[in-house]
Amino acid sequence: MTELASPIKQQLFDKGQFRADLTLHPSPIAAFKKWLKTGNQQLNRWFYEDMPVDTLVHARSWLIDQLLCMAWKNLTWPEQNSPALLATGGYGRRELHPGSDIDILILCKTDNDYARYHDSIEHFLALLWDIGLKPGSSVRSLDESYQQAKNNLSIITNLMESRLLCGPEPLFTALKKHISPDHIWSEADYFKAKLQEQKKRHLKYDNSAYALEPNIKGSPGGLRDLHMLGWIAARYYGTYDLTTLVDHQFLTSSESESLIQCRTFLWKIRWALHTISGRCEDRLLFDYQKELSQQFGYKDTSCKLAVEQFMQTYFRTVMTLAKIKDVLLQHFDTLIMSTSTPEYCIPINSLFHLHNHYIEVNHPEVFEQYPPALLEAFVLTTKIPGTHGLSAATIRLITDNLYRINEEFRHDPRCNRLFVELLQASTGLTRALRRMARYGVLGQYLPEFGKITGQMQFDLFHVHTVDAHTLLLIQYLRRFFNGTHKECYPLACRIMKKLTAPRLLYIAALYHDIGKGRGGDHSRLGALDAIAFCRLHGFSGNDTELVTWLVKHHLLLSVTAQRQDLSDPEIIRTFAHKVGTRERLNYLYALTVADINATNPNLWTGWRASLLQQLYYETQRFFRQGSNKRDHESGRILHIQRKVIRLLRRQNITQAQAIRLWHQFDPHYFLCHSADDIVWHTHELLIHPQQDNSASSLITVRETSYKKEHAGSHLFIYTKDQPFLFALLVCAMDHLNLVIQDARILTTRNHYCLDTFTVLECDGSAIGNNPERIHTIKKHIHATLSQNISLPKLMHRRTPGYLRHFARTPEILINNRLDRKATQLEIIATDRPGLLAIIGKAFVALNLRVHSAKVATFGEKAEDSFSVTDDKNQPITDAKICRLIRDKLDEVLNPTESYPEAYRNSYNISFLPT
Repeated sequence: MTELASPIKQQLFDKGQFRADLTLHPSPIAAFKKWLKTGNQQLNRWFYEDMPVDTLVHARSWLIDQLLCMAWKNLTWPEQNSPALLATGGYGRRELHPGSDIDILILCKTDNDYARYHDSIEHFLALLWDIGLKPGSSVRSLDESYQQAKNNLSIITNLMESRLLCGPEPLFTALKKHISPDHIWSEADYFKAKLQEQKKRHLKYDNSAYALEPNIKGSPGGLRDLHMLGWIAARYYGTYDLTTLVDHQFLTSSESESLIQCRTFLWKIRWALHTISGRCEDRLLFDYQKELSQQFGYKDTSCKLAVEQFMQTYFRTVMTLAKIKDVLLQHFDTLIMSTSTPEYCIPINSLFHLHNHYIEVNHPEVFEQYPPALLEAFVLTTKIPGTHGLSAATIRLITDNLYRINEEFRHDPRCNRLFVELLQASTGLTRALRRMARYGVLGQYLPEFGKITGQMQFDLFHVHTVDAHTLLLIQYLRRFFNGTHKECYPLACRIMKKLTAPRLLYIAALYHDIGKGRGGDHSRLGALDAIAFCRLHGFSGNDTELVTWLVKHHLLLSVTAQRQDLSDPEIIRTFAHKVGTRERLNYLYALTVADINATNPNLWTGWRASLLQQLYYETQRFFRQGSNKRDHESGRILHIQRKVIRLLRRQNITQAQAIRLWHQFDPHYFLCHSADDIVWHTHELLIHPQQDNSASSLITVRETSYKKEHAGSHLFIYTKDQPFLFALLVCAMDHLNLVIQDARILTTRNHYCLDTFTVLECDGSAIGNNPERIHTIKKHIHATLSQNISLPKLMHRRTPGYLRHFARTPEILINNRLDRKATQLEIIATDRPGLLAIIGKAFVALNLRVHSAKVATFGEKAEDSFSVTDDKNQPITDAKICRLIRDKLDEVLNPTESYPEAYRNSYNISFLPT
């Protein structure tokens, strides 16, 4: 570490002036506080004046050194056998940020010394707390330190980093001797223990460096990974200095430069985080990301927000750090553990051999003499059983030879064949692609992939960067192909086994989001890139057309299933015509299921799975039966009724009883519900006493038929129709803290409503077999239906603070098709507690009747679709009324905000004829 320049020291702390200040007051506290405050202020001024951050962290350590030593010397210590004051941890490394812990050890020679100096030590520590330093302090004897370090990984690490501030140097030297690898924690033992510690730490952060709100210290690729390299190197070489490690040939000069650049960027973020939060905050929260992006000079563009550019730099930084760390840890493993592990070497071909489970080049000039070997190395990892990957030496050579992957390389047929061969690997494809991405090969070979590396999307929906999401999607596809998760994804696994060319699906997966961050429709941009890839790699016209179609329409199945009324045969017909063939449908279904799971782990629920399956099966049925709408609809109804009657017989309900009840139902009812739901409804209605009053309302709850881990609850309500019933019910459910996932709303010929809601508790769980909770729900809804009053008051709930970072202007689509009996109203807005109840009350004010509803939440965004009519059950076709609907929804969805006219005109009000 370079010595701080004298002018910096002089501006931070003037010893002469400090001593003069001490004489002005009877208590030293005021002088210490003054110099601590002015020193911190000066450091922050320098930070905003762009002083190098490594100078700042060392300068703050130096400032604290001066204050601690002055405080120590302010007390009287005997000349012989006095304790020593040591800086430990990050402070021992001279790495102090504004909110960093100030860890110190007061080291006594013997156990008796602590009792002897107890009062002085207590006065010293009290002074530090009084002046606002809040140190993390320990008091131990030499023997105590040895015994505790021998059994505790954290303590030995802290003591390794310690340095002497004040006190007898021989005592400090004795400590260093006691804790050396010759006495405790040999290099091998320490290395193994630190590896286990790292695994536990990474597991805490889901083994992902790409969290939406990463911890810049603890997350994979963060500062703690850099510290780990330093600790292991210090245990082996006795130094933390990166440039010295180059001399030991532990680091290459380029690796050292990269690590210093990574450390500098992360240190700048950490200093800024501590400054704007006013505490030791190492989480890169949404609250700070936008402000930091502005501080670091990023600007919004038409393609990317400033915060997305800033976070992409962060993610690429931690990716670089993680890559170098992997290489160095493997190098250490070879260096430290080789003495206890017998070596073996097995030839593979003229380019590579297997060395202790790692694939390694036969000589350093392999990539220079035969550049396609840069891809062949990864192909081999999928073919050789038991391999641990590539050796550290080989990874270093790959990094040094990345520049060889140029246009000539990309158009080399040998390279193209190798990449296609990789996509056809029977095992290890995902691992190989992840290694290629981490070592920079994938982004170099596919420059379009390189552009999305580390790219985040500033929302709560996409929890991974685009590149991490893409590789996770391929991992899900591989799971489907191998059948390892067939209990959770039975249909996807069955479909995947039927596909004639899974590699085409992997290519579509690689390119489905590759157009993000460029502006424009990412699906179309990705499709253009996919065409170029397929042509370059020799795929047939049919294969190219399939891949391109999948990329261009990868959202079609998801959007249709989650936003459209799947009971409408016209929706099925339109979707089927867009898909065109059963082959496309199969590929698209597998891609969609993997895409949803790889986007956000909370998205894949039993309800969402049922929607995709329903659309898949209805489309397959359409392909079998043809395009006659009436025949298709009547065929579906007859099929469902026959199935339901068979099931009802098991419950001792006759066909005659069922048909008599169904006579009151509109045929559309049988298109809206599954056979299982119709059995449930029919059974409950036949055993329910029929009376013409609100007290006779039937309210019943059951769990959905989906798997327990993705379960929800169905709430079935049969009651006399009344104005604004939908609003009454959603307000009642809001009071009950129930979250509505879906609503099926139908009216019988005798003017009763058959309403089925799919609901969750506010924590995302199902209601479950909870008699007390079910009784509360029934009682409250009965009371709501029986009250001859206006709507219940909305619950006032606090909107989570993080949502303010994602506030969006609501979008409204009014869709009137001439063959429909109702108007389709789609609302996209920022989600918040009680949103559906707010919309329901707005519908009351607008005299709108709701006939069906589809509710979906994607991160911070709610996308709710409603089938509505006026109070005479007619669709809304008057442009003035549509404008009124827009204005009212604007008012309730933005109750405290006033948007400029440009925003108000951003609403999408349109009429879509057939």
